[in-house]
Amino acid sequence: MLSDYAIIGGGVVGLSVAWGLLRRGRSVTVLDGGDGSFRASRGNFGLVWVQSKGMNQPRYARWSQQSAAAWGDFAAELGEATGRDLGLEQKGGYDLHFSEETLQQTVEKYETLKAKLGGDYPFEVLGHNALRKEEPHIGPKVVGAILHHQDGHANPLRLLLALADDVRRRGGRVITGQTVTDVEKRDGAFRVTCADGATVEAGKVVLSAGLGAMELGPKLGFKAPIRAQRGQVMITEKLPRFINRPSLIARQVDEGGVQIGATNEEVGLDDSVTQPGLSGLAAEAVAAYPVLGRAQLVRSWGALRVMSPDGLPIYQESVTTPGAYLVTCHSGITLAAVHGHILPSWLEGAGDAPDLEVFSEDRFAVS
Repeated sequence: MLSDYAIIGGGVVGLSVAWGLLRRGRSVTVLDGGDGSFRASRGNFGLVWVQSKGMNQPRYARWSQQSAAAWGDFAAELGEATGRDLGLEQKGGYDLHFSEETLQQTVEKYETLKAKLGGDYPFEVLGHNALRKEEPHIGPKVVGAILHHQDGHANPLRLLLALADDVRRRGGRVITGQTVTDVEKRDGAFRVTCADGATVEAGKVVLSAGLGAMELGPKLGFKAPIRAQRGQVMITEKLPRFINRPSLIARQVDEGGVQIGATNEEVGLDDSVTQPGLSGLAAEAVAAYPVLGRAQLVRSWGALRVMSPDGLPIYQESVTTPGAYLVTCHSGITLAAVHGHILPSWLEGAGDAPDLEVFSEDRFAVS
């Protein structure tokens, strides 16, 4: 059976794109990897985050803002269709600081970006006393925070399940446990071959396989200059609500546990947890919220982010193999709403397609 699109990768990015294409009436087959695959979607921090995005590229800040603004409708539509509450809260988020120097340096960078965005970058600076009124359990070592009002968080596992459910409900095929080994274009159609010999044919192919793009990308003419970056994360027992807004250090999930993270480690394809990594996270979290010093840790894990050289997404149609697209980013949760609502028009070449040229692989060209 020939699908309009074959989506290689069944994480949040691939499923968001598949969901959006199905909403446009396209037929879609999603090929998801096996249990041994690296899965950023199942190990991330769950933030819907704007602040600090696009400090050197305002278009990325705009793209993140656009997605954050669309997240409410996105979550509501998925929730109504699947009965899954995505746990979305968008009441703002904090960048916590332990020194006046780093706080001031960051504020200056935010002011510069705000000017480039025409003033549309709603944040405020809270000193320790003001922050303590918002977060009574904040520790004395925290000198202040930047509160950005477009930030929030959601339950990433429920998002993943809801997308998979609704993709199937809308008629999409989701084939799990498949490792794609080859993609070729013949007579105007793509043939995707899996390790077990199974094949899928489609008019177009979207490579959204995360780190799998490192191997598959060159087969389709992409540079795919991505790398893995490890993030270690841990979560506590369920606790009474005491954190009102998420931060880059900790967030209290809707079930009550506090998720703490994450490290940023250049260790290649190693998603293990380490005592130094977890100890560092714990020390910072306890400094931010001393009550965590009495909490029980129930789980820890490591996951690999999908990073481009400049940290921005890559959206690229292959020059050598038209109809093949590379879609990759390390902010799959934040960008899920635009990947579902807006990116499909770019894949379709529609008149309302966003201008994503700044995110093409051309920016990595070597002169």
